[in-house]
Amino acid sequence: MEEKKTIFSGIQPSGGLTLGNYIGALRNWALLQNEYHSYYCVVNLHAVTVRQEPAALRRRTRETAALLMACGIDPNVSTLFIQSHVPEHAELTWALSCNTYMGELMRMTQFKDKSARHSDNINAGLFTYPVLMAADILLYMTDLVPIGADQKQHLELTRDIAQRFNGVYGDVFTVPEPLISKTGGRVMSLQEPERKMSKSDPEDTFISLVDDPDTIRRKIKRAVTDSESEIRFDPENKPGVSNLLNIISALTGESTDDICADMAGQGYGTLKTRVADVVIEALAPMQAEYKRLIGDKEYLMKVQSESAEKAAYLAQKTLRKVQKKIGFAARL
Repeated sequence: MEEKKTIFSGIQPSGGLTLGNYIGALRNWALLQNEYHSYYCVVNLHAVTVRQEPAALRRRTRETAALLMACGIDPNVSTLFIQSHVPEHAELTWALSCNTYMGELMRMTQFKDKSARHSDNINAGLFTYPVLMAADILLYMTDLVPIGADQKQHLELTRDIAQRFNGVYGDVFTVPEPLISKTGGRVMSLQEPERKMSKSDPEDTFISLVDDPDTIRRKIKRAVTDSESEIRFDPENKPGVSNLLNIISALTGESTDDICADMAGQGYGTLKTRVADVVIEALAPMQAEYKRLIGDKEYLMKVQSESAEKAAYLAQKTLRKVQKKIGFAARL
């Protein structure tokens, strides 16, 4: 019997998780967990490259873990942990930083984008962020990383770092491959449908997984469409309408062609009502489970502690191997 491969993925607790996160990643994580050894991480170390209010960060970290569980991540099947609870992430980052070139980091588009948005806080952590991401992945001898198009550059750097380290010190790291989802897709901003829906954008541009039905209807009602009236799937010329059709398709499994045929001759108001109905129905079970989980602080703390121990077991094993290869003195 073939041994299960290992996957790793992480998400920041820097804001409420969105419908885009759910469709593009989270529901796929739940589907993958029975097929692979799955390590899912709330990456709060990454979050502090941008100034955070401490109490809010602690709260969002707990809420993000609960939302992941509500979306179907089973802590009895997957290892779902908080990044800062496993200090080996930071320790390995230093070793990898000494095997990463400045030129590689300067080419990272996310550093350029975040520097432009946070020009008052262009810190060293923002610059070395991709090395921490590499450490996250390599600590668990990850075979596959579920990624979207906007993450390919970071995974390529991770592969380069792993191959360079292996070339110098011998066979240490598994070189990860991308795992491109066959389901889901990119959900775009409700107000700027040429851009991906992001939790770091203004609130009316995204649907939060915990938005109540009235808020969901209000946001979708205000979603940008166009000056025409025809409901057709045309991402280039009708990005707003196409985004709404994509949301229905992703949540119901219907093709965009069938949706358009079913709604032929109807207006954008009817389309938006249908989108809202579909989103509310899809999120209702997750929201009910989230409400139950977030009210059970003792259980969430237990899951975090046990998951951190499980993650640390493999992380420590990898780090000890790295330290021995580099030549660090062993701790007695």
